[in-house]
Amino acid sequence: MSSSLPGKRELPESQYDLTTYWGRVKQTAAITDPRTLFVGKHGLEQAKQLVVAYKQDEIADMSPALWNAKKIVDSTIHPDTGETVLLPFRMSCFALTNLVVTAGMLTPGLKNTGTVLWQITNQSVNVAINAANANKSTPLSWSKVAQSYFLAVGASCSVAVGLNSLVPRLRRVSPATKAVLGRLVPFAAVASAGMLNVFLMRGEEMRTGIDVYPVLSEADKAALAAAGKAEGEVASLGKSRKAATLAVSETALSRALNSSPIMVVPPLILMRLQRTEWLRKNPRYTLPVNLTLILGMSYLALPFALAAFPQRQKISAESLEDEFHGRGGEGGLVVFNRGI
Repeated sequence: MSSSLPGKRELPESQYDLTTYWGRVKQTAAITDPRTLFVGKHGLEQAKQLVVAYKQDEIADMSPALWNAKKIVDSTIHPDTGETVLLPFRMSCFALTNLVVTAGMLTPGLKNTGTVLWQITNQSVNVAINAANANKSTPLSWSKVAQSYFLAVGASCSVAVGLNSLVPRLRRVSPATKAVLGRLVPFAAVASAGMLNVFLMRGEEMRTGIDVYPVLSEADKAALAAAGKAEGEVASLGKSRKAATLAVSETALSRALNSSPIMVVPPLILMRLQRTEWLRKNPRYTLPVNLTLILGMSYLALPFALAAFPQRQKISAESLEDEFHGRGGEGGLVVFNRGI
């Protein structure tokens, strides 16, 4: 994000009011804009130069070009490390990265072998995305990554295979209802394992805590500028386990909110379309129709799910461990990076 670039003056956090849900939706829609994937290395460097120029007082005011540069940087650069997030694992590529995997999991009539293989693939992608976008103030060892991966794979496969076996045995359920329930098995597996994946992948954060910082007032920002310091140079107040637990819980919930419409709406619409005369006569269009439904729902749902909670979360210092009491910034608040 732009906050990780050098300079003494921070850019405005957003064009939109991030204290409101709709403001966060519009902000999230900007940083998940797939067009940012096509700017290339040269375009990213130009965007970074423009942002740095503002932060070093070479540009006086925000402009449409500068807002666009900030959008490119925010969607590409990790806020904690300042490093470029690998393209397939950026949130702006989330829908495209998951398209084939989701289509595979939602394939009608999938047997146990196919179910297990697609669940393994899905959890592999989840681990990579979670690792790439997590709060980096608490590094995760490769042994923890491997442990989390195998536990999440085991959970998703167990749920998917178990429900696939259970649904056909339901006695007091009509065939039509069984068909619907069968299409929703991947959702149950993905939602449960997806949330578990986040907790497992970021469990170290909850055990050791993440960095929290005081919320700066305008007077604090002016004092830093007068001293020739950037807002990003403010020292951490320490690592909070309570803040980490909140950050990881909100991220897990947002992942479940994101998977719900993607894994529920397309298969139910496809079921209805498969009953139409057009698709019965043209079964070769089933796959492209399915892909279109999944991709469209993915881009529609992602901003609404990720915006459920602010990425930079502000909470009262009094709600954290005793060591942070009385150490909050403006309004007694502290701020931390929730991760995505």
